[in-house]
Amino acid sequence: MSKREITRADILPLADYAKKRAELRRDIVAKKKRRRMEVGPAATFYFECYDTMLQQIQEMLYIEKGGEAQLADELDAYNPLIPKGTELVATVMFEIDDPVRRARFLARLGNVENHAFIRLGADIVRGKPEADQERTNEAGKASSVHFIHFVFDAAQIKTFRTAETQIIVGFDHPEYSHMAVMAEAVRQELAGDFA
Repeated sequence: MSKREITRADILPLADYAKKRAELRRDIVAKKKRRRMEVGPAATFYFECYDTMLQQIQEMLYIEKGGEAQLADELDAYNPLIPKGTELVATVMFEIDDPVRRARFLARLGNVENHAFIRLGADIVRGKPEADQERTNEAGKASSVHFIHFVFDAAQIKTFRTAETQIIVGFDHPEYSHMAVMAEAVRQELAGDFA
């Protein structure tokens, strides 16, 4: 069972982290490959876990060197993105290199964060956006980054854990209606996020 919360005791001192940084980054890149899905031409789901969030905090502390004061803020920011046993949590990024095209695209995607879903057979698990801040502005323009929780019931978790279950991840937004089938290797990796 994976850990559900990062504490001060989990954080390596900066000097120790610096020595292990290349190896830790290599390991987390490999793990993230098994936790990533492209949905449509512009969206990528990065399913988070204790390990990805621990690495994110370690990197932020390493780069910004804000010490204990920064650590408290990082723990507050990233602990909510660790699955708590009955959910999957995704950082969803809309990735378009051209800034003009990206601005036009996001201007049409207001409230896209409320249109994410995971389908397991006939069951649909609707995404719930992280409540830390609004991701759509007053003009209806969506952010390029969203944090979305997918909360499963016991039967849905059992279905998700069943080998070869077809799982579809997608959006049903009027301006971005795309879906993708989750690869079996990704399903196996994410099944470990449940208690």
